[in-house]
Amino acid sequence: MSAFTAVKVLASGPFAGRSSSGDKAAASAWIGSSSCRILRPFHPHQPFSSVSSSSPSILRPIQAVSSSDVLSSKIEPNSPLSNLLITREEALDLYEDMVLGRSFEDMCAQMYYRGKMFGFVHLYNGQEAVSTGFIRLLKKEDSVVSTYRDHVHALSKGVPARAVMAELFGKATGCCRGQGGSMHMFSAEHNLLGGFAFIGEGIPVATGAAFTSRYRREVLKEANCDYVTLAFFGDGTCNNGQFFECLNMAALWKLPIIFVVENNLWAIGMSHLRATSDPEIWKKGPAFGMPGFHVDGMDVLKVREVAKEAIGRARRGEGPTLVECETYRFRGHSLADPDELRNPDEKARYAARDPIVALKKYVIEHNLATESDLKAIEKKIDEVIEEAVEFADASPPPPRSQLLENVFADPRGFGIGPDGKYRCEDPGFTQGTAEV
Repeated sequence: MSAFTAVKVLASGPFAGRSSSGDKAAASAWIGSSSCRILRPFHPHQPFSSVSSSSPSILRPIQAVSSSDVLSSKIEPNSPLSNLLITREEALDLYEDMVLGRSFEDMCAQMYYRGKMFGFVHLYNGQEAVSTGFIRLLKKEDSVVSTYRDHVHALSKGVPARAVMAELFGKATGCCRGQGGSMHMFSAEHNLLGGFAFIGEGIPVATGAAFTSRYRREVLKEANCDYVTLAFFGDGTCNNGQFFECLNMAALWKLPIIFVVENNLWAIGMSHLRATSDPEIWKKGPAFGMPGFHVDGMDVLKVREVAKEAIGRARRGEGPTLVECETYRFRGHSLADPDELRNPDEKARYAARDPIVALKKYVIEHNLATESDLKAIEKKIDEVIEEAVEFADASPPPPRSQLLENVFADPRGFGIGPDGKYRCEDPGFTQGTAEV
């Protein structure tokens, strides 16, 4: 179902017309409230001030409707919104994926503090609705480009938990053979094109992947190549040059890409409201000629409806979309962060809106599953996580011969000898006596 039909038109509200600079503070405060968020598909050539409700062909400001409203008296049963309901199978898939992400990250924290993981480890707790809402709608051939907070994106894309955990342990059985670690998950098999440690550096890679899809379809005449790319990044990235350059390029070439902003309101310890001249990131989409959405990133069903629309547009060749998902991380920036800068009241307010708890409540109240069904999923996930830890702990470290792989390509050069063997396999290599 289209996100454009899963809405009701706003008669008035803080975004019914163009905001003046004086309204910015009020608008930002309204966005940060716990009320239903605005979803704004916005055409650059039809400003809100000229929108007429009598013309159905013109996009209008719209309000997201939670699927729980569909079964309540707030909306008529024969309304088009009744199509927003998810099936039992979809509900269980969403719940399982979100619980997997949360449980995996909780176990990561335990393993980190036990000395099983090293370096910086950034956890995704609280943001599961974004990953699940988008990635579970993808085909296997579709691509995902992540950030340093990439474990759950990898899991949602289908990378086995044992392969992700082994990578975090630095073991040879990890999805990057122990060479990527927490911030650099990659799987060619699952079209996970990497986590990236520096903010913004994954966006050009994602744009290139989207260009590949269009090139294969239009130049190489691969008619079935309708693959799309998701580029995930945070609010702190949205003032960086690569972001703007790639928005322009994607719009110019109508690339099949969705730019997904996981706006958790904090860039390490810098509040989003203090770091940017206009905190409404979604507006940057229309500035480049693409639709911009703002959605409640703590509600997986709302995220999923917007994701359906954006992914559908990309598959149909209608170009890119920018989606701002307002969400919140329940832990510090990384496991090395004591998380002392955020206001405790703010943290408590978002913790009360836990996306997994909300989905569980919805599923049970609307008879999509029973408590015992969900308990069975939780038990299954506990077993998967335990097995992943046991597998990672028992796996061997990468051999020393792996050290220079993917570094030197010239067979006559430093890395590989004329016989095709790696020079680091020579016992004299680490002693400094090997002939080079």
